[in-house]
Amino acid sequence: MNNNIRLILVDDHQIVLDGLKALLDDLDGFDCVATAANGQKALELLNVFDVDVVLMDLDMPVLNGVEATRRIKKEYPNIKVISLTQHSERAMVQQLLECGSDGYLLKNIAQDDLAASIKKVVGGERVFSDEVSMGLVGKAVEKNANGVEVELTEREIEILALIAEGLSSKQIGEKLFISPRTVDTHRTNLMNKLDIHNVAGLIRFALKNGYA
Repeated sequence: MNNNIRLILVDDHQIVLDGLKALLDDLDGFDCVATAANGQKALELLNVFDVDVVLMDLDMPVLNGVEATRRIKKEYPNIKVISLTQHSERAMVQQLLECGSDGYLLKNIAQDDLAASIKKVVGGERVFSDEVSMGLVGKAVEKNANGVEVELTEREIEILALIAEGLSSKQIGEKLFISPRTVDTHRTNLMNKLDIHNVAGLIRFALKNGYA
């Protein structure tokens, strides 16, 4: 019985498709069953082929990778989708995660790392390139309302995102296992750092900068 991981490769550049296919064909355990130049074609191929993973570019005509990922995860929830792109912006990563993407890899990834990442995703894990992971956790540097750079801690980023979801201090505290008073302190620190004077301003900042 063939237990190879079956993939569809999606990219609007033929040279990228050819390179990815050659790269994976050189490795044991993978079958690239089809390629597509856009998200719409990928959806059509899923009606024809039984696949485990879709390796998806983002910038494509007809149907881009973001919308294609959203539709695939809705229509074929058992199929894994890995975003493969040159974009590492936090807002783009978070948008793909909200669409259900199972991984976010940059196109500078090495062959062995790509193979290992695909296997991890099939095994139920989410995978990220190192540069992407660094952008999702730890500290972030942003500009406040006066254009001055300020550093936000990981906890402040968490709380900012939850405020943008409309959660109260009590709800945020329950979610993060901290007291509402501690949440209020972090919110005040955020407002002071960002020179923002109300919750509506924090929400606008979170939306504008990809934290929500």
